[in-house]
Amino acid sequence: MATTILVARLRTTRRRRTSLVLGVVLLAVVALATLALTLGAAGVSPGRALAAVVGAGSPTDVFVVQRLRLPRVLAALLAGTAFALAGALFQSTLRNPLASPDILGVSTGASLGAVWALLGLGASGVVVAAWAFGGALAAAAAIWLLAWRRGLHSIRFVLVGVGVSYVCGALLSWLLARAEVREAQTALLWTIGSVADVRDTPLAVLAIGVGVLAVVAAAISRTQRALSLGDDHAAALGVRVDRARVAALLVAVGLVAVATSAAGPVAFVALVSPAIARRLLDDGGADLAVSAAIGALLVLAADVLGQHALPGMTVPAGVVTGLVGAPYLLWLLSGRSDRRSSPQ
Repeated sequence: MATTILVARLRTTRRRRTSLVLGVVLLAVVALATLALTLGAAGVSPGRALAAVVGAGSPTDVFVVQRLRLPRVLAALLAGTAFALAGALFQSTLRNPLASPDILGVSTGASLGAVWALLGLGASGVVVAAWAFGGALAAAAAIWLLAWRRGLHSIRFVLVGVGVSYVCGALLSWLLARAEVREAQTALLWTIGSVADVRDTPLAVLAIGVGVLAVVAAAISRTQRALSLGDDHAAALGVRVDRARVAALLVAVGLVAVATSAAGPVAFVALVSPAIARRLLDDGGADLAVSAAIGALLVLAADVLGQHALPGMTVPAGVVTGLVGAPYLLWLLSGRSDRRSSPQ
């Protein structure tokens, strides 16, 4: 009886903490999104910006907010959500804090597909996005086939993913090296990550894709905490380990492919967001909703900083997130992170 009461109290405490953290992060997202709608050459007050979102106010305000700024904000939020969810699924499923699309080669595969479409086929627009999607799926399929040995094991999956990442990176460098300067400059954005030009059809595809896959991720989230305990414990709890792992990784790859096909590989968001969530929740597990909210906040903050931190200079969001994520990766590899920084 006492044990049951204790477990119930622990669950209640965790739910309260999760709700508190999620609420604070979402408030920060709303505040930053409002700020992003006001900043720029055409200054718009917060009240006018919020009115313009629903079509009220002067035609100039409505045009600036709805056509120029709002799509960029939405793209940042959606891409951040997708990358963070994918990272959380990878890390909890494979029980490895380094299991991130950036490191495993899935994002690099998407970049390779997009650059090949641009430079090799002369394609543009939705066709480039479709090739980026195909590149991510192809990279994931290669990792899967090479890593599968009577099941999918985390260490082998990560090591094979690193190898695939290097192969994709080498091919990407070769394509850029043989291209003309102007073409290489256009293709370079697909190797960095930016939400500057995501609007209309690409934005709609991104929103639908992230929405559908987020619902699927929520449906399979119950198996994630069991998988994070290890295969034996998960099986003892009634989880079909291989099936649950395959389903989670398929959803994660889909999220990466959709986000990268629209915004390019925004670096380190998938790696860092679940780690921040684990720190804030302080229980060894990264809640998917909290990770997603943190990812949205990170990409939006990176885009705002990239636009306005340096006068007269615009920096893609992927560069800013890389500056933040690279030191974290070095710290993680140094072995100075404690146990709470990795999924248990």
